[in-house]
Amino acid sequence: MKKQSNERNPRSGSAFQAIRAIDYTVIFVRDMAAMRRFYEDVLGFPLRRELSPGWIEYRVGDNTLALARPRLTAADVPTPNGSARVDLLAPPTDQVFGHRTLFFRDPDGNLLEVFAEI
Repeated sequence: MKKQSNERNPRSGSAFQAIRAIDYTVIFVRDMAAMRRFYEDVLGFPLRRELSPGWIEYRVGDNTLALARPRLTAADVPTPNGSARVDLLAPPTDQVFGHRTLFFRDPDGNLLEVFAEI
C-alpha cells in the first residue's frame, strides 16, 4: 500500500513551489534622487553598493534591496507632488496575529509595511 502525504512534491507543478526565501528585491524607480534620499536618510538603510547611477543596492537584514531605473518596462506616471515626506496611512495597529503594523508610501508611491512583534 502506498503511503499518502500532505506535503507537496517540489518537483511537480510550478517551479515557484521550490522558492523557500526571497533575498533580493528590485524596486523600479522614477525619481532616483528622491528614492535614494528616502531609503538612505529617512529609513537609514546602509548602502551595499552602487553599480551605476541607475542601480543602487542596500543591505536590509539578510536581504538586498535594489533601486533601479526601468529600461525594459512600460512608461509610468510622474512622481506625485509632495512625495518626499512620509505620511502614515494609518496609525500603528496591533494585529491579532501578534504584529504591530505601520503602512506608508515611498517617494514613488510604493506601499510599504513595517512591523514589530508584540
